[in-house]
Amino acid sequence: MAEMTMVQAIRAALDEALADDPRVMVFGEDVGALGGVFRATDGLLAKYGESRVVDMPLAEASIVGAALGLAVSGMRPVAEIQFLGFAHQAFHQVGQQVARMRFRSQGRCAVPLVLRAAFGGGVRTPELHSDAFEAFYAHSPGLKVVMPATAYDAKGLLAAAIDDPDPVLFCEPLRGYRLVKDDVPDEPYRVPFGALRVARDGSDVTLVAWSAAVQLAERAADALAADGISAEVIDLRTLVPLDVDGLSRAVARTGRCVVVHEAPLTGGFGAEIVATLVESVFYDLHAPIQRVASPDAPYPLAGVEEFYLPSVDDVVRAARRTLAAA
Repeated sequence: MAEMTMVQAIRAALDEALADDPRVMVFGEDVGALGGVFRATDGLLAKYGESRVVDMPLAEASIVGAALGLAVSGMRPVAEIQFLGFAHQAFHQVGQQVARMRFRSQGRCAVPLVLRAAFGGGVRTPELHSDAFEAFYAHSPGLKVVMPATAYDAKGLLAAAIDDPDPVLFCEPLRGYRLVKDDVPDEPYRVPFGALRVARDGSDVTLVAWSAAVQLAERAADALAADGISAEVIDLRTLVPLDVDGLSRAVARTGRCVVVHEAPLTGGFGAEIVATLVESVFYDLHAPIQRVASPDAPYPLAGVEEFYLPSVDDVVRAARRTLAAA
């Protein structure tokens, strides 16, 4: 066991996968000689060679198309899209081809590929780098969507994604790459999909989040605790598959819920969480479910992003609204 940052944990998972399975390939923009823009693939080219760690042109559709071809040919590609916002240039490949291939081939073609993409605010990136577009991909049947919040989960979930016979979008929070640190086993392990994590126990209100919003929810829970309010924090880990049973049990226990995410409010995955809970635990709710999200506006210039992203105060106010309801 060693303390690792999230980017170190991701690199460790890729290293183990390349060592263990000759079918695994890593490719994308700058992943080879540079070692990735965030150094997630640093050293892998020297260790495994240019036939398994491949620099690709700045052409997201070509990267995803190559990954699809390799996957249906028996390889297990791990393709990096530098930022999730850039994946719009490849969405016709992801939604129309990658996600549907098992269905359209009547089960003959598995698509064991992973698309890694960084996203999220808090690091003052240029335009199109921080947008949280996970709901677009959760709405693409056939594609699994994974959102780690800890270094431990980043390694274990990425290993599980590489093993999976179906395509996986693996979203990595930018602010988590080096700010998130926790203990990570040295040996290989897997974190299963569809099993949420209770990041913090609580009895008064449940805060539901994923990716970097989990740390935001934990800070809000600390602020609420100072006033004697016990907040449970739920880390979904994966949006597709979603742990509906675990989520429902958590919210039924407290009867109050706040859903927190960085994406704009309208059409964000938080709306799916609310709909799911209304269907499953409506009669256990003591108050309307609250959502805390970014406004329905394009991601702003870096200098003002703190006015755009959800804050601890936003989450605390939403939690208090649920507690004030009769």
